[in-house]
Amino acid sequence: MKIKSERDFWSGLMFIAVGLGFAWGATDYSFGSSARPGPGYFPFGLGILTALLGAGVLFKSLTIEVEGGDPVGPFAWKPLGFIVGTVALFGWALPHLGMVIALPLLVIVAALAGDEFHWGEALLNSVILTIGSWVIFIWGLNLTIPLWPSFLSR
Repeated sequence: MKIKSERDFWSGLMFIAVGLGFAWGATDYSFGSSARPGPGYFPFGLGILTALLGAGVLFKSLTIEVEGGDPVGPFAWKPLGFIVGTVALFGWALPHLGMVIALPLLVIVAALAGDEFHWGEALLNSVILTIGSWVIFIWGLNLTIPLWPSFLSR
């Protein structure tokens, strides 16, 4: 069997592995029923759907010919480092600096990972995301997410 699209092959395998991993992890939770789903119901279903999507992409990579074989290029270390670092920074910043500072920090530092960084776009995105997150999580769902830095709320 010949791989006809290297990118689709590896992304299909990744989707299958991640989907099955989430589905397997969801088996530790109660499933409930269709009428009253438990906490494991949604992640299990989503994991299975992700694995099925990966199987479709994998099948496509083995059956549909792509010009040049669509090889996987060099590994993009800079964007990967920025994104992983940004997520770690956000995990630390949210409880310490609050959502008003942590979310714009997340958006701006993550935007630096790309080749076309523009301050105006990054600031506009951070404002929209912060307001939207406040509306959904704090105002709408009444979650206890710190809005302001901990040293201001004492």
